[in-house]
Amino acid sequence: MAHKEYEKAKDFVEDIVLSFDRELKRESDKFDIMVSKVERSYNTADISFRKADSIEKKIEPMEKQLGAFDKSYQTISQTITKNLDDNTRNSNTILSGLSGLEAKLKNIETAQETLRNRITGFEEHIQRLSVTPLQQETRSEIALPPIPIKRDKALAALTDTEITVLEILSKEGAKTAPEIRERVHLSREHTARLMKKLYEDGYLEREAGKIPFRYTVKKEMEALLQKVQNSSAQ
Repeated sequence: MAHKEYEKAKDFVEDIVLSFDRELKRESDKFDIMVSKVERSYNTADISFRKADSIEKKIEPMEKQLGAFDKSYQTISQTITKNLDDNTRNSNTILSGLSGLEAKLKNIETAQETLRNRITGFEEHIQRLSVTPLQQETRSEIALPPIPIKRDKALAALTDTEITVLEILSKEGAKTAPEIRERVHLSREHTARLMKKLYEDGYLEREAGKIPFRYTVKKEMEALLQKVQNSSAQ
């Protein structure tokens, strides 16, 4: 807005200067004609002198007006410069605020990730609690050995369900998320999140040629699973 006002004032002053120059040239031409007439006749010289005096009187107010416009131009220029400086300071303040907001957003994302992990753990816990009394009794009668894979540092952060998925894929080959869901008995959304997490964490590979994706265990992870299983068997 200030820049537009500056340009408008500048154009206005330039128009006045041009108008003044044109008027001055016209009056100057008239004056030259009068001087020529003075050379021809003394009587006409007196008339020319009076006209020249009249022209001078007309020019004087125009010069004063031009001076006033020049002062206005300087004032507007200074105001615009000050506004630009204020806008620059405001922009720096806004940028600083955005930097702080970005840091807060990162903290929120970290908190959301922690919350998602907790929700995943709660869902698994609820899934275990939702089994039938017969299944609970059968499980209590059979003492399952601890899964040896969790003792390895590379897999220590994984849940029991995630390790089970890795073992299924390692032994049986590529599978889709719906196929895995039938084996681990989780909801569709929970299974999709679980497979995506294992893929993004670098445990799985997936074929992106068609949907649903088919997941496979990475070669290095498969070798690690085989090594741990062999150590457990010994």
